[in-house]
Amino acid sequence: MKYTKLGKDGPQVSTIGFGAWAIGGMNWGATDDNVSIKALNQAIDNGVTLIDTADVYGFGHSEALISKVIRERGKGDLVIATKAGSDFYHATPEDDQGYGPIKPNYDKDYLDFAAEQSLKRLGVEALDILQLHSPDLKILKRDEPWAAMERLKRQGKVKHVGLSIQSFKENEQAHLLDLHHDLLDCIQVRYNLLERQAEEKLFPKAMQYGIGVIVRIPLLFGLLTGKFNADSTFATEDHRSMNLSPQKLQTYFDQFRQYQSLYQQYPDQSMAQVSLRFCLSHPACDTAIPGAKTRQQVDMNCQASDLGPLPNVPAD
Repeated sequence: MKYTKLGKDGPQVSTIGFGAWAIGGMNWGATDDNVSIKALNQAIDNGVTLIDTADVYGFGHSEALISKVIRERGKGDLVIATKAGSDFYHATPEDDQGYGPIKPNYDKDYLDFAAEQSLKRLGVEALDILQLHSPDLKILKRDEPWAAMERLKRQGKVKHVGLSIQSFKENEQAHLLDLHHDLLDCIQVRYNLLERQAEEKLFPKAMQYGIGVIVRIPLLFGLLTGKFNADSTFATEDHRSMNLSPQKLQTYFDQFRQYQSLYQQYPDQSMAQVSLRFCLSHPACDTAIPGAKTRQQVDMNCQASDLGPLPNVPAD
């Protein structure tokens, strides 16, 4: 496993992390907590030091599982990145958009409350990284969310502040780095071989200001592992029934054809490893956080760190 500093002011992290949405037990089909805990332990045994979660993942369950692992083996060098702003505590069934009852809430009092709940669930004295959880630009134009995060950091409840960039809004939200680079230690962004909008404006600004970049969805919900085809379907309770709908799958596979030769250059590596190596190839990207539910998936993902960036990155 290789390690890097997350931006100029962030912590040292492994270049492959662990994305902990799926182990929350919601939105990804059936999960088994015992299997999830084994996957977490396997990641740490392989040298992973960055675990990315959110309070809303499994409505607290993902954080609780991570806390269990921390209690059993100690926190050590682990960096736990969590998120706030997706209010499941006060939502009603009418707020359900297919992920359970959730509503955006970035008011100061709520962010204070959410941070306290995450501190308790994780069983830590301070949150290593707290990220605003993909709010829209209307919310981010307000001063309140930024003031709340600055206050939490000043109080010592949060060590590093991050922003999870809203999916498909990478260009629209890039200017926020100009406005808030003094506060932001890192951003998290949707980026993979088929979704490269962040290269246009966001990554250059992150490099300009020394803001760390965490890559989410590097395997495009599993599509870039090669285990799906254009006819794949998902259970209703699996978010991929929306995010990888038949129409979207067809669009992605139409795009994918131009990159097939890339994977053929590495016959001894899995598609997942090549896909992760692509993400690590951009100089702005410090770490990628593929999701994993099993130890086998963890092992495959972690090997991409030592393989390093691709020597030749295909043009968009």
